[in-house]
Amino acid sequence: MNELLRELELYAKKEPTAVAFGVFDGVHLGHKHVFNTLQKAAAKRDLVPIVVTLANHPLSVLRPEVEIHMLTSLDQRLHLIKDAGIEYVAPLTFTKAISQLSAKDFMQTLKNALHMEHFVAGQDVSIGHNRAGDLKVLTELGSQIGYSIETVEQFNLHELPVRSTSIRKALNQGDLTTVTQLLGRYFSLIGPVIQGEGIGKELLGYPTANINVSPSQAIPAEGIYATWIKFNDQLLPSATSIGKKPTFHTDAPLTVETFILDFKRNLYGEHLELEFVERIRGQEKFSTIELLSAEIEKDIVETKRILGVL
Repeated sequence: MNELLRELELYAKKEPTAVAFGVFDGVHLGHKHVFNTLQKAAAKRDLVPIVVTLANHPLSVLRPEVEIHMLTSLDQRLHLIKDAGIEYVAPLTFTKAISQLSAKDFMQTLKNALHMEHFVAGQDVSIGHNRAGDLKVLTELGSQIGYSIETVEQFNLHELPVRSTSIRKALNQGDLTTVTQLLGRYFSLIGPVIQGEGIGKELLGYPTANINVSPSQAIPAEGIYATWIKFNDQLLPSATSIGKKPTFHTDAPLTVETFILDFKRNLYGEHLELEFVERIRGQEKFSTIELLSAEIEKDIVETKRILGVL
């Protein structure tokens, strides 16, 4: 518990606070609904709103054999939460020791470290060892420890529950329409530009920037996408390929490479944010380089149409 207390105290405020706690991966419309509830509750009670977000997914500790793909990196998540109007965000490292804490110990630590007087939670909340701290337990603890609790109903969009799991499923299927709707923004990847094979420039005449993404990062299904590149306050139209280059390889690593329209600058080492707008087609294996080049030309025309840069 001392470890938890020390980490939280780095973000402590002198004023009493209202707290929302969760992973908040993706910072989607459902999460923003929680944040809006938190802000209203804090304003009503003259408290400082603060979001405590888990820096790592609990499954990475509880079930390390499970492969986890996050919708956002921690840095991106912190930025998006602050963009949603939450000034104070406390990233908390989930550890084995924290997983063993009782719900009472965890909530008491929030109370002590952050001067918490109000807690905002979803109706399916579960906190503490063996997920024993459900809504009923947390409400009873509030009476003992000294905080009030407020529940947030599940946020639905067109009768579809807005959840990170739903977004990951749609992303895996290349369904960007659903992903964009549930996020309330375009899905994006952030990473440095690394050296590629040079196939795009030397064989196809379309030089691409290869984006290095973390193995734990969720990415869209293999295919060709119309995308925007954010670079140095610029928004650049691009066509992006996610796949294993089936025309050239039988078993290659998955790559994310983007052709930026009407752009010739060398971007090696630069960090780019890649926003995915629409899927154009799936990956295909072509019998000749000429056929692939012709298809890429069609992809670029379609990208221009989708992005409105004809």
